[in-house]
Amino acid sequence: MTTDFSTLALTVQDGVAELRLNRPDRANALSGEMWRELREAARGLDADPEARVIVLRGNGKHFCAGIDLAMLAELRPTEMEPGRAGEELRRRVLDLQDTLSWFEKCRKPVLAAISGACIGAGLDLAVACDLRYASADAQFVLKEVDMGLAADVGVLQRLPRIVGEGVARELAYTCRAVSGTEAAELRLVNRCYDSPAELHKGVLELARELAAKSPLALRGTKHAITYARDHSISDGLDQIATWNASALLTEDIGESLLAFQQKRQGKFAD
Repeated sequence: MTTDFSTLALTVQDGVAELRLNRPDRANALSGEMWRELREAARGLDADPEARVIVLRGNGKHFCAGIDLAMLAELRPTEMEPGRAGEELRRRVLDLQDTLSWFEKCRKPVLAAISGACIGAGLDLAVACDLRYASADAQFVLKEVDMGLAADVGVLQRLPRIVGEGVARELAYTCRAVSGTEAAELRLVNRCYDSPAELHKGVLELARELAAKSPLALRGTKHAITYARDHSISDGLDQIATWNASALLTEDIGESLLAFQQKRQGKFAD
């Protein structure tokens, strides 16, 4: 896949793709070009066999300060009949939703490493990832109500499933800042590290550990958990039975058992 981005930086090594938001002079605010490149990157990494795990983080001090204000102004259609302007605005919002949903739809685990600001659409992006880790200096803010609107690209739908409805409502209504330490207490993040350097080191170590496992098993597990979240237990059981009707035929099971017996790392095809 291409690594020629203007607002992102991407490296892939030892099965780990490190995707970095790369507008540090703007606190990695999401410009129109960054939205387009994020979707391109997520789709490309989903298809790239060399990328088994994705680490998403921001270059500089901040993860993401939210949507770029210039882009926010451009979202509202002008010089259109009101009904058609509303239809066009809905289409644009759905397109932004699809960009962030690609990190959820991506077959590979996506780990967000969050330091500094994680505000507004930055939080929408973070909760679309599989796992979130933060440094103590992180500041999570669901900012939209203070800007006069309701968040519309995923956080109101995903956050309650992560922290519970009561906490999600409080954060959405008050727009108060949550530190990395409190985020861990609320289970918004899986773990809080003392510093950005420790965060980066710890998340990369975890990513390498995951990248050494069976990619097919990880992909099946991610799909099953996401499917079960949005369906009944009965539907989820049927889904995983259908998945394993083919996946249990994999050679990865035999390799896993042999590696365990020989006390070595398993060797799995992409």
